[in-house]
Amino acid sequence: MALILITGASTGLGLAAARTLTAQGHSVVVHTRSPDRLPDLAPYAFVHGDLSHMGETLSVAGQADAFGRFDAVIHNAGVYRDPGALQVNTVAPYLLTAAMAKPRRLIYLSSGYHLDGSTDLDGIDFAETRVRPGAYEDAKLYETTLAFAVARRWADTVAHVVDPGWVPTRMGGPGAPGDLEAGHRTQEWLATAPEEEIVPRTGGYWYHRKVSRSHPAASDPDFQHALLERLEAHTGVKLG
Repeated sequence: MALILITGASTGLGLAAARTLTAQGHSVVVHTRSPDRLPDLAPYAFVHGDLSHMGETLSVAGQADAFGRFDAVIHNAGVYRDPGALQVNTVAPYLLTAAMAKPRRLIYLSSGYHLDGSTDLDGIDFAETRVRPGAYEDAKLYETTLAFAVARRWADTVAHVVDPGWVPTRMGGPGAPGDLEAGHRTQEWLATAPEEEIVPRTGGYWYHRKVSRSHPAASDPDFQHALLERLEAHTGVKLG
């Protein structure tokens, strides 16, 4: 059975995935922003930290590494129209990826909105503290690009991206038209399925267990390099 970390798992898709994977017999470590956000009926181990702050994000990485090398990390945590869109959706997954021991599998949750993200990195402030139009779209493009960069750089770790769809969670809202159950099945499958069942082996952009279209810039090595340079400069932490 697998050892799996899920970020942002106190509610929504993260909690649903934690419950399913635990029921399947896997060992799940749940990340929450603070200890008072523990899920009800949770038989999980926990790590805590506010991913909008780099110091707390690095603390989460240290807490997680205490469990040993993970078989899979699901980067589920995210915010929508929020001042911390870039910090939570891009900087935090970058820092956790760079600072933690390399897991066997990495799964990043993106969004179809990443297709509208800007490739103009010169105008991006990763420390911005305002609700900026387009910040969510940009952040999800950068997270997708990070995943593809890891897939290209790390031969011994597979990395995939999941678009869960617009589903009725707290972030998606009660009127979201997507299938909530389908919204967490793909990341569970990518975290635990036999490797030979997953094609491509690494670097896939998935929607409901099917490979889907991603922004062409996310697969561009030059854009990947430019993004990683900016994230390294912003965080002071280098991706190996």
